[in-house]
Amino acid sequence: MNDLRVLIVAADPLARAGLAALLTDQAGCIIVGQVAEEADLLYALDVHRPDVIIWDLGWEGTLASSPSHPTGLEGLAELADAGPPVVALLPDENQAVEAQMAGARGLLPRNTNANRLVAALTAVAQGLVVLDPSLAGSIPGARALIASPLNEELTPRELEVLGLVAEGLPNKAIARRLDISEHTVKFHVNAVMGKLGAQSRTEAVVRATRIGLILL
Repeated sequence: MNDLRVLIVAADPLARAGLAALLTDQAGCIIVGQVAEEADLLYALDVHRPDVIIWDLGWEGTLASSPSHPTGLEGLAELADAGPPVVALLPDENQAVEAQMAGARGLLPRNTNANRLVAALTAVAQGLVVLDPSLAGSIPGARALIASPLNEELTPRELEVLGLVAEGLPNKAIARRLDISEHTVKFHVNAVMGKLGAQSRTEAVVRATRIGLILL
């Protein structure tokens, strides 16, 4: 499977550089571009053609914009409408609802580590929704969704397999889609079920939906 093409958007050039450095050595993704909030974002999409976008809203949470160059949450909404899923990095839970309404598929705190960030990028690229528990307080109904935490965090590959299981694909089809063996698929499915505390594939999907890993 090809690496995810990741575009970084942030007002602060140091934040952009920091995110690029954080992800440079991570397997499964490649940084195709870094752009400022005030840049022509639709042009950036056309040039870089990312699979997924990281949008760092900064420590204050950028809200202001201009008609010609929307930034902050308005810019996020414009970018989200353009196609590629967005993972928003937030200063605290106060921005969570606005970022969700603007179209972000992933909501994470700014201090998220590399492994969690890659897992989130992989998940949203597969059509899933990611919500960090620390940001759940201001999302209506979110606390109930995360009431049953994972026994162990899912890996990026396990999230891919989970997404395809949720689509109803059998192991053979998943193996073809991911270009891996059926034995490897079975291994990942069993690992996902174990981490979710599920006894069947269906129960795994139900539990994943309840904790916000899958949006059905």
